[in-house]
Amino acid sequence: MTTETDTSPEGTTKAEWLHLLVVVGMFVGSALCWSSAPERIPMHWNASGEIDGWGGKLEGLFLLPAITLSLYFLLRLIPRLDPGQANYEQFKKPYSMIRFTATGVMVAIHVAVLAYVLGYQTDMGLIAGGLIGLMMIMIGNVMGKVRPNWFVGIRTPWTLSSKLAWSKTHRVGGWVFAVLGLMIMIAGLFRSTWAIPTAVISLLVSSFGLAFYSWHVWRNDPDRVPPAGTSPAAGEK
Repeated sequence: MTTETDTSPEGTTKAEWLHLLVVVGMFVGSALCWSSAPERIPMHWNASGEIDGWGGKLEGLFLLPAITLSLYFLLRLIPRLDPGQANYEQFKKPYSMIRFTATGVMVAIHVAVLAYVLGYQTDMGLIAGGLIGLMMIMIGNVMGKVRPNWFVGIRTPWTLSSKLAWSKTHRVGGWVFAVLGLMIMIAGLFRSTWAIPTAVISLLVSSFGLAFYSWHVWRNDPDRVPPAGTSPAAGEK
């Protein structure tokens, strides 16, 4: 007897089929646009939303779906490779949200490319900025629920060796991601000369700030442990 629920940390069987169906839909959409697509298709846009990279029909229509499909399988595989895979069960829903959000952004960008192929004017600078900002806000919303693991989240030597540092850093990091996401959305909207550099600098400063915060919490955690691989093995001096 079988059930519809998948007990793996990646999610339910129904949700996985829906997820995979969306990815396959990208390939179907590209195939339907093949005959009407121009020989050159935009592949890259600069910070101002102007096209600065082109590709052929095959690359332009199918590279993004191929990347998205690879990302789907990679994110499905990660929990099975992680030495801390048991913890994924504790944040199954947040991990599924992260996966669906990443796929959703890729799908939306692909739809914008197909719209261009079909002759519609698309403002990719505005679209990309809005999508990336929204993705960061959504990830920030669930970041505090992510439990210790080796692949997902804010992984510093201190969060990986202190549960307290992990939990506190991810709670703070959730707010930081949400604010940065909002900044990126605003930067994409205004596209002034200062907006993009300000967003990038804020991202770098926030990364160093979260790393420092994780060290600060770790230093005051009496239950911290040595990071894996830093203690001598049995019999070594």
